[in-house]
Amino acid sequence: MTHQPVVLFVCVHNAGRSQMAAGWLAHLAGDRIAIRSAGTEPADRINPVAVQAMAEVGIDIAAQQPALLTAETASGADVVITMGCGDTCPVLPGRRYEDWDLTDPAGQPIEVVRGIRDDIRARVQALVTDLEHPAPSYQR
Repeated sequence: MTHQPVVLFVCVHNAGRSQMAAGWLAHLAGDRIAIRSAGTEPADRINPVAVQAMAEVGIDIAAQQPALLTAETASGADVVITMGCGDTCPVLPGRRYEDWDLTDPAGQPIEVVRGIRDDIRARVQALVTDLEHPAPSYQR
């Protein structure tokens, strides 16, 4: 891999799903992949149940702050992962997009958030594998 890919996680409040995904990506890929996270309508703070669920697996996202999605945040992203923001998420030409259909952890009990956390981990692991070992492209 010659270029460090930039991944942007976007959800509405940037307080749960996108923050957990950014935490997993930092944990699984270290500094091999640049990470950005933002929301279309950021909350005041990270969801405390999401913080608790991530802490259970040794990942601390408590110091993170929800951030507003801006054109600057989105520019330069190679991969944009959206999570439940629908039409409010930007579409930028030349980017790889994935929409992860995940339950919003807001207001959910810890048992539900653990399931969301584990689903996100599996998706992030697949993303890391794909970015670090892309399938060969065949030209005719």
